[in-house]
Amino acid sequence: MNIAVYCGASTGNNPTYINEAKKLGEFFGKNGIDLVYGGGKVGLMGIIADAVLASGGKAYGVIPEYLKEKEIAHEGLTELFIVKDMHTRKAKMAELADAFVALPGGAGTLEEIFEVWTWAQLGHHSKPCAFYNTNGFYQHLLDMINNMVNSGFLHAQYSDMLILADTPQALINSFEAYSPPKVKWT
Repeated sequence: MNIAVYCGASTGNNPTYINEAKKLGEFFGKNGIDLVYGGGKVGLMGIIADAVLASGGKAYGVIPEYLKEKEIAHEGLTELFIVKDMHTRKAKMAELADAFVALPGGAGTLEEIFEVWTWAQLGHHSKPCAFYNTNGFYQHLLDMINNMVNSGFLHAQYSDMLILADTPQALINSFEAYSPPKVKWT
């Protein structure tokens, strides 16, 4: 299984974020799960990639040319794809991945997971999308998503399709049990 991980190019201000990214990366590496991610060696991106590689796994990075220096491209990956721009990066990551998960991160992390979640709703793919809720990081966002449902802007089946996990095994179990909802407008 190839899992795309979206996460911060920084580590945040709580060591729990670092520790949980390491644990998830080690779990991937030890269980034959390949990482697909943004290709940087900084922040949580670098932490999870290093943990996967150190545990015997494979890590595939996808980084735009103009971010190669800013995010400091990880040169020790199984393979590093250098692409033209962010649109190409996201498309390549989606192509390589069997599932998607957002670890703690900022606006870019949210944009990436929301895009693949939207694509799933529209039937562009039937792959699972998840939030790795380290230390309750995504609770307020999940409350907002529930507000979207309660306010009539999102059907419950599309909020229900999101996976919420806070341990590696729960994440993988949820991915393996995932069944996509009916596609919009079919």
